[in-house]
This record gives sequence, structure tokens and C-alpha cells, in this order.
Amino acid sequence: MAEWDYGIFWNETLNQIREQLGEGEFNRWFKLVNYQGTTEKGIVLTVPSAFYRDEVKRRYQNSIETTLKMITGKDIALDFEVKPLTQGEFALSQQPETPETERVREVTQSRPTVKPVQEKKRPHPQLREDYSFEKYIIGDNNNFAANAAMAISKNPGTAYNPCLIYGGVGLGKTHLMQAIGRYIHETSERKIIYISAENFTSEFIQFVGEKKMAAFKNKYRFIDVLLLDDIYFLENKWETQEELFHTFNTLYDANKQMIFTCDRPVSELKKITDRLRSRFERGLNVDLQPPNYETRCAILKSKLQGRKVSVPDNVIELISRNISSNVRDLEAALTKLVAYAELVGESITLKIAQQQLKDAFASPKQGNLAIETIQQVIADEYHISCNDLKGKKKAQTIVIPRQLAMYITREITEYSNTEIGQAFGGRDHSTVMYSCQKVEDRIRSDPNMDANIQNLIKTIKEYSIEA
Repeated sequence: MAEWDYGIFWNETLNQIREQLGEGEFNRWFKLVNYQGTTEKGIVLTVPSAFYRDEVKRRYQNSIETTLKMITGKDIALDFEVKPLTQGEFALSQQPETPETERVREVTQSRPTVKPVQEKKRPHPQLREDYSFEKYIIGDNNNFAANAAMAISKNPGTAYNPCLIYGGVGLGKTHLMQAIGRYIHETSERKIIYISAENFTSEFIQFVGEKKMAAFKNKYRFIDVLLLDDIYFLENKWETQEELFHTFNTLYDANKQMIFTCDRPVSELKKITDRLRSRFERGLNVDLQPPNYETRCAILKSKLQGRKVSVPDNVIELISRNISSNVRDLEAALTKLVAYAELVGESITLKIAQQQLKDAFASPKQGNLAIETIQQVIADEYHISCNDLKGKKKAQTIVIPRQLAMYITREITEYSNTEIGQAFGGRDHSTVMYSCQKVEDRIRSDPNMDANIQNLIKTIKEYSIEA
């Protein structure tokens, strides 16, 4: 039996860490870390997942142990146990901290775990089971969007209505949208419809052809939550836009929640009526950026949970360095490696990963080349810094390499003009379009320019694989 109960010291440690980190970061990582007890070796803490455990240990273990030693004068070891949250605990974890929720939390933690008596609610037929908040990896690239989504799921139809989530392919727009729908479905009796803009258009055409417009209107105007995916498909669909405009007004006036996704800001949709565009922009617009290196590593580790195949850290790092476009490409690379290991019966090594993923790393048209890599190669070639490429200097010795870097990024990746502009110092998408046009003009007037660009692209790909 342990001689001490370190619970009081743990609480003081949390207080000091809260002051160091600030409320936002503290709640993000410590809200779901619970004191379980004391053993002869130290303190036992519970966390909701292996990913959560790894991230807390990586980010904060040294700080926790240092603070504990300052308080107790002893070296106290930390032991993390994975204890998945129940649905009720997850719902509670999303509530803002108040004296009341703190009392509820204390009661919950001191109460023995029992299985809920009520039957589990049936899954929503249009929403994927794996698209939940628990499985959505939050990083600097999507932190604001994720927190907005959680706020909407708790109070649909109030402050953030409508909500538009936009970003490039495979960045998690549909996952986040469906996570909102799943949470609302599991915690209320609201009527929810999830549909892609393509299927919405097809249904509209079908109902018009069958002269059943009243049924169509009843289906979409008497619901509580509308989740409409990929609204860029509505471009040039004028009659469908007209119907959506009236559906929007009906739902908005009734305080019903609407969430839309798009692959770019609404301002970049050209063939959308101004009045519908203004409706999309009326509420909260949040963007998803490509995940940074740390987030990419975390995503890959989370995808490995529950799989029997082990992937070494150096392989995780290799994939994360070379595939920076989106979650979909990361998962595709990991799936290929896992399939190889299972079918061939070999352990995954760095050499095997380099062999199996060389095509993914060197694809001529892909989003998995990091913009940072392109910037570094261009900066080295022209003897300037990456900060010069992102900065405001207008000397020709900097402007021309900057325009070249933007052009090459557009040509060999799948980033949108908006995403490229953000990576080059927060510039507007129109600046990227102008820069690319200037490079194209030079290609037409200078016969050596195209060959120079192709050599730069070759260098960028080689640099990306070797990095």
C-alpha cells in the first residue's frame, strides 16, 4: 500500500500548470486527465485514449514532474492508464467549466462505473460512425474550426448560424460537419438531414420532374439541422440555387441550424447568385488549413490505434515530412504500408516505407509536397531567405522568386489560391493569381524560363524525399 495519497499535490500541480498555460490550452489537454490514485511508484492518471496519453506525455510530462517535485520535494513518477469516455462523460467534457459542472464531475469521478440502463440510440442513417469528435485530431490548422463545431453541436440554431466550413480536399470538412450532426443526434431528438449538394440537386430535379415540389419543400423546410456538403457543386445550377435560397430563409427564420462545406471561400465561387452568396457568408465562416508536421504525426498515430501492425516512429516521421497535403493522403500512405505488412508478413522498416511510398512522395501533381519545402528550395536557389518570400519587400530580386514559388506551388500541388496566399505571408488569392500570370507571361517571352522551372521542380521533389 502507498504511504501517501498525492491527490492534494496533484490538484496544486494542476493549478500551477493552468496559470502557466492559460485557460484555453489547459482545458484542451488537461480537462480529460483524471487523478486515479497513488501507488508505490507514483501517481496514476487516466486519459481517454492512447493518442491523448502520448500527446500529454510529449507536451507536458516534464513540466508536470518538475512542478510535482517543487511541491513535494520528491521525484514522483506518472503512470497513465487509458480509460475511454462514456457518451455521458464526453458530453460533460464539452461543457464550459462552472462550479456546477465541477461538482457534477467530482460526483461522477467518485461514483463506480456502471453501464447505462437506457438503450443506445440507433445511429443516424446518413452519418458515419467513425466521423465523431473523439476521432477528430485537433491541431493548430483546425483548432478554431473544431471548437466552433463543438459549440454549435451544444447549442444548434443560436449564435453560429449558418456555419460554413471551407478548405482543400481531404482536410476533414465532412468529418467535422458529420461530427456535429452525430453529437446533436445522440443528445437530442432533433431532425437532421445530411446530404451532398450533388444529391440535393439530383433530388430537386427528380421532384420537379415528378411534380412533387410540395413534398420536396416539406422534406427540407421542416427539419432542425441541415448539413449540406460541397456547395461548390451548386455553381451554374440556377434553379437549385433558387430553391436553396428559399429553404435557407425558412430554416433561418425558424432558428434551425445550417452547416455548409466548400473547397474554397464563397467569394471564389463565381457562378453563385449574390443573394445566396450573402446567405452563406451571413454566419460563421471557418477554414481548415493543411495539418502541420506535429499534427500529421498525431493523425498517423491515431489511425494506428486498434491495428495489429506496428509502425516505427521514424516511418511515421518520414510520411509526415513528405505528405503534407491532407488527412486523406496521409491515411492512404499508411493503409498501403499496413496492407503490405499484413499480406507479405514483414515488419515495416524505414527502407520498406521508402520503397513502397516512393510514388506517393514523388507524384508530379500532388498536394503532399510541403509549401515550406518549395519555399526553401526557391530561397536557396536565389540566395534569399524564406522570410523574404513571405514578407512585403518589393525588390525585383525578391519579387521574381516569390512569384516563381507561388507558380510552382500551384502547378505541383493541390492547394487552392487562398491556401497558397496564406502560406506566403497571408496574401489574398488574387495576388497569387496575378503572380502566376506574370510567370506565365515570362514563359511565353523567355524560352529558357520553362526549362528553369522544370529544373526547380525536379530539385524540390528530390529535396522532399531526402528531407
